[in-house]
Amino acid sequence: MASLTPISQTQFLFNKTLLKSSSPHLETCFQSSFVSKRLCFQLKVPVFDRMPLKNTAVVAATTAEKPKKRYPGEAKGFVEEMRFVAMKLHTREQAKEGEKEVKEKEEEAVRKWEPSIDGYLKFLVDSKLVYDTLEEIVEKASFPFCDSAKSGVWHFERETDGAQYAEFRNTGLERSEKLAKDLEWFKEQGYNIPKPSSPGVSYSQILQELSEKDPQAFICHFYNIYFAHSAGGQMIGRKVAEQLLNKKELEFYKWDGDLSQLLQNVRDKLNKVAEGWTREEKDHCLEETEKSFKHSGEILRLILS
Repeated sequence: MASLTPISQTQFLFNKTLLKSSSPHLETCFQSSFVSKRLCFQLKVPVFDRMPLKNTAVVAATTAEKPKKRYPGEAKGFVEEMRFVAMKLHTREQAKEGEKEVKEKEEEAVRKWEPSIDGYLKFLVDSKLVYDTLEEIVEKASFPFCDSAKSGVWHFERETDGAQYAEFRNTGLERSEKLAKDLEWFKEQGYNIPKPSSPGVSYSQILQELSEKDPQAFICHFYNIYFAHSAGGQMIGRKVAEQLLNKKELEFYKWDGDLSQLLQNVRDKLNKVAEGWTREEKDHCLEETEKSFKHSGEILRLILS
């Protein structure tokens, strides 16, 4: 008669238990005094030590950290990033890195270059208003403080929502006083000096607002206005002097000291300021470049009016 025996009591029935492992199968054998023959069972098991190396490499690749994205000019400092973006907004005739196409009638007129004294005076007056605004903002600013514990990165004291810009006082790039002398000279020659026009007034107001609410955008305009004048601005000055002023060189196109060194000093300061910015703040500054070109271009085209 058959009986049910608990598992714990059946263990003595098997005198020997033999295990043999031969990948990819596992063989288990049992021998008992109640059974004349040895019983063996063969089980197929998965093999984990034979995983293809290709799969292992894929897993490692997916868990590896992605390399940091590098921005054009970033290795040389943030000013080089600003320069790279600005150059792309030129035409190929203006700069070898230029990518802008000439589409508008006004831009075609700039290429033909037929300036007038009246238009040039409007340009100088509106330019002076813009430089007056920039230099007043800088002059009224509080001094920044430098935290040596953070590798000399400048941090700005804040009175409003905007950063203060006192570090950019007396850079040698200032143009307001130079323009005042030039306009006085034109007055002595019998020319009527016009009032500032819409392009200059509008840009002045924008700069004031940005300085209070959007320091990264303001720095973009600051850089492009001064550095553009030191490059393309000089070329414009020479052309106007040859065609209208009997080659007279205006004070607007003169600097006290070595211009290349003055520019480098400002580059260093701008780079140091940008070290305290996040990548998002830097990108925001770069995105403002096109607006800077737009407003400066409107003032430049006054020469042809």
